[in-house]
Amino acid sequence: MYKTIVGLEVHVELNTKSKMFCSCRNNPDATIPNSEICPTCMGLPGTLPVANEEAIKKVIKTGLALNCNIQSESKFDRKNYFYPDLPKGYQISQYDKPFCKGGYLEIPVSEDFSKLELKKIRVRRVHLEEDTGKLMHPAGVDYSLIDFNRAGIPLMELVTEPDLNSGLEVRRFAEELQLILRYLGVSNADMEKGQMRVEVNISLMSTNLSRISRIKNKKISEISGQISENSRKLGTKVEIKNLNSFKAAEKAVDYEIKRQTRLLENKEKIVQETRGWDDGLGETFSQREKEEAHDYRYFPEPDLPPVILDEKFIEDIKKEIPELPAEKRKRFSEEYGLDAKATEIFIDNKDLSEYFEKVVSELEPRLASGKLKDLTKLAANYIITDLQGLAGTDFVEASFKITPENFAEFITLINEGKITSKAAKEILAEMAKTGADPSIIIEEKGLAQVTDEKEIEKAVKDVVAKNPKAVEDYKKGKQNALQFLAGQVMSATRGRAKPETVQKLLKKIL
Repeated sequence: MYKTIVGLEVHVELNTKSKMFCSCRNNPDATIPNSEICPTCMGLPGTLPVANEEAIKKVIKTGLALNCNIQSESKFDRKNYFYPDLPKGYQISQYDKPFCKGGYLEIPVSEDFSKLELKKIRVRRVHLEEDTGKLMHPAGVDYSLIDFNRAGIPLMELVTEPDLNSGLEVRRFAEELQLILRYLGVSNADMEKGQMRVEVNISLMSTNLSRISRIKNKKISEISGQISENSRKLGTKVEIKNLNSFKAAEKAVDYEIKRQTRLLENKEKIVQETRGWDDGLGETFSQREKEEAHDYRYFPEPDLPPVILDEKFIEDIKKEIPELPAEKRKRFSEEYGLDAKATEIFIDNKDLSEYFEKVVSELEPRLASGKLKDLTKLAANYIITDLQGLAGTDFVEASFKITPENFAEFITLINEGKITSKAAKEILAEMAKTGADPSIIIEEKGLAQVTDEKEIEKAVKDVVAKNPKAVEDYKKGKQNALQFLAGQVMSATRGRAKPETVQKLLKKIL
């Protein structure tokens, strides 16, 4: 039996206006290759780097959000290695004195949204460096091209302790981290665009304790130490590079667990190496042997002074931190009474959740507080289903025509029984199209709910007369026929008839 041990290295491109050590634009959407470069980010002789203060602030803000200790003194280092897309021949990074150390992130680890089981993943460090260029491999030719637009973009690296134990936990960590980065506004963290890249370090640890279980009269700490020592001999670390989606990260870990388990069971050696992930084949593949820290020949960056941070600088950044996903998740559950699935939809879409809260604030004065949670849940259901369907998955309030005030009025009309659920869909679609007040649409289109039983009874009798087969089927005990007839009545009244009244009258007449 083996236990999976996983640590992560996550690289995040920060959304500053300029690059890390020069004034070139940080433009991830640049379409013309090598159009956003200068002698400094190209590493030409005689150029000097100047650290981007905004990038440093964003790293510290992230560290604070992840409960890290912010170091009062940090420095930059040179990480030496040759690669075609690294124009300097070295990368300015941080080695022994990063900005942030020793934090943690709690992640939900259950697939069941109703169970918010949390696991604490320790964060070893968060540091700042510069990104490399980008290799391009045209099809059908035997050469590669290099676009240096990305070279020098501020790149934040987060390193966890080896606290993760499955592909699911890796995916959940990456998802929660992406949410935090977006809430903080430090990065768009779009994995498909390479703005957030996950690298996995994975090894298998033997859980065969037969030898240790024979040791008597030992303290638990001593036995644990022997277990760890015994396990380290078997746990050869393998790195999987540049995973660019949550699913890829999860699948790569799950595949690697099976691969390493198979090798160990066959008494084969696991090689310490860097592997890639082939999404099409659904498997990892060997790229190169893994480098160690000494291979990079780190030394302090001679062209940049140490960075000294005073307490006020850090406190000012701390004040800018908004409500984070974990806090919001708890508040939405307690304050609005939403279930975990609905809450998670709002947590994932910050704009949508802000719109929802504006709607709730408009609902509060409309009825007694005792019924507010019922109205809130009704609003949440319509926002998650109908409104998102009209607005699309990427909801942005600024470009959406239904104001929170009008949406709150719309929800109140449904709650008071003045419109039916079928009419509500037509009204909401018109609101999204024109931005009009729901009361005006109801009046202009005649969509107010019909409560007069005589008017509904007339429509029921007319439908019964036109559908003799459905009437006969109902009398034979087929309940579906009743639903068919009710649907015909609703259609005849343009969805304005009260559904309960339609059912009652149909049963009476039949």
